[in-house]
Amino acid sequence: MTDTTTTGKSTEAKVEEAEAAALRIAGLSDEARAEALHSVADAIDANHDEILAANEKDVSEAEELLEAGEYTQALVDRLELSKSKLESISEMVRSVAGQDDPLGKTQAARKLDEGLELYRCSVPIGVVGTIFESRPDALVQIAALCLRSGNAVILKGGSEASHSNRVLYELIREATVGESDVPDGWAQLIEARADVDTVLGMDEAIDLVMPRGSSEFVSYIQDNTSIPVLGHTEGVCHVYVDEAADLEMATDISYDAKVQYPAVCNAVETLLVHEAVAEEFLPKIAERYAEADVEMRGDEASREIVAMETATDEDWGTEYGDLVVAVRVVDSLAAAVEHVTTYGSKHTDAIVTDDSDRAGRFMRSLDSASVFHNASTRFADGYRYGLGAEVGISTGKTHARGPVGLDGLTTYQYYLEGDGQLVGTYAGADAKPFVHEDFDGEWNPGRLSGR
Repeated sequence: MTDTTTTGKSTEAKVEEAEAAALRIAGLSDEARAEALHSVADAIDANHDEILAANEKDVSEAEELLEAGEYTQALVDRLELSKSKLESISEMVRSVAGQDDPLGKTQAARKLDEGLELYRCSVPIGVVGTIFESRPDALVQIAALCLRSGNAVILKGGSEASHSNRVLYELIREATVGESDVPDGWAQLIEARADVDTVLGMDEAIDLVMPRGSSEFVSYIQDNTSIPVLGHTEGVCHVYVDEAADLEMATDISYDAKVQYPAVCNAVETLLVHEAVAEEFLPKIAERYAEADVEMRGDEASREIVAMETATDEDWGTEYGDLVVAVRVVDSLAAAVEHVTTYGSKHTDAIVTDDSDRAGRFMRSLDSASVFHNASTRFADGYRYGLGAEVGISTGKTHARGPVGLDGLTTYQYYLEGDGQLVGTYAGADAKPFVHEDFDGEWNPGRLSGR
């Protein structure tokens, strides 16, 4: 059985519509795509009451499940919207609209011979399937980035946010279709859990899948599709307080990285402290954490300095998504690197130190998508990176890495401009040699022949 809850159409039909719309949206002008996004932001601003009423239903149902022990407080926190959050969402959409056009960029130009020029230019990926949990603002982020980058998108949110997602999707669809050149069908919402498998099986129509959610959820997606998957399974982030750290700075960073928003994937989960500063630093951060009701779980060396719960081996690799932090005392920078390498998830890790050489060693030694020096892990975010927003975080090494913004939603095509050249001219005993000279230039269709 397929999802027909939003429009009466099957999931297969929705994907086919998105596939047909993909080529048309790819051909829209920069101005048309940006203008459509401003319409989306205006629609969100004009419909706060409707959005918040729908969100209140989701939150109320989630709180009942929280009391029953089926949901966590972190999930409920991620789910809830507010007037200020809606204002930040519409600001994000306008920020995406204001980004440079990611399409049609000439990434490389090479002269193969006189009158034969090769260009590599950025183009949309095509149809992006997104499957995400909890946060209804993720639907808007993903849709905005896909529209700006000329991609069609399949949106599958979690059932816990179904009321919010439905209202936001309808606002986006109505704001972009009809009064602009944006093709109908460019964005599709599916809701039934069973239809995730339908989407994952449509590898000929969907070009990329981006999951956002728990590690188990993302692993399931990766294991059950032949479509390329871009995402991360866990956000086990670290802050290492070095022996050369400014301890006041280290306290502020460690506090911000855990407390500012503990439910997200770039919040710190493990605090590593060099033994040379542990006796001075740990009481400082313990006092700050206590103010925010953060539970600390430490190794034996940490517990000898500050009273806290005992950390188990499981704690070192756990993404809490809550006001819990694991603490370990290490005897060297190398030991800190070894711990991160062993237990980390290649998401975001940070070192606090005034020694630039030690910072460089730490940063070059890790395989994480983002590595920071003297800054909170919470900066690992598409908006804060100046990408406008992000469709997710990628901890893989191919195509895109870290916060995935507009450029991560593009690929490239090769365009060859010639004037009747034949391969036979460059083959055989009397083959004409290629020039193969790179040059600075922008692709302009037909410019060599004046067409």
